[in-house]
Amino acid sequence: MDAPDTDLRTGRSVAPADDFQAEPVPGSNGKPGSNGRVKRVCFMLQVKPERLEEYKRWHSAVWPEMLAALRETGWNNYSLFLRADGLLIGYLETEDFERARAEISRLDVNKRWQRQMADFFVQPEGLLPDQTMEFLEEIFHV
Repeated sequence: MDAPDTDLRTGRSVAPADDFQAEPVPGSNGKPGSNGRVKRVCFMLQVKPERLEEYKRWHSAVWPEMLAALRETGWNNYSLFLRADGLLIGYLETEDFERARAEISRLDVNKRWQRQMADFFVQPEGLLPDQTMEFLEEIFHV
């Protein structure tokens, strides 16, 4: 049996991180089934080091219809962070990531964008970037 998590400051047992509910969000995104709660999602991908500058140029002028699609499908407060060696960290907030991911994957503009971005990434042949995200566990939030 695993030991319960302990608050290092107080020595008291605390619920594991998986037991916490998503944070309440003022209002909602207006979609049916919206519960006004947000989940923070963070993922990693690897951009080919020799393609970094071109990748950054593409993201300085994302297609307006792609930006609209992200917003409409629940990809809120979405940011990308790129390290000099090509490590890409993505962060977003959404009420239901699986739904947001499924909705955007059905859109033609996303299919075109993912095909355009595919050659920038170190990934298995035949997979698009949004199919190879490595998700990170959130372990702390204030």
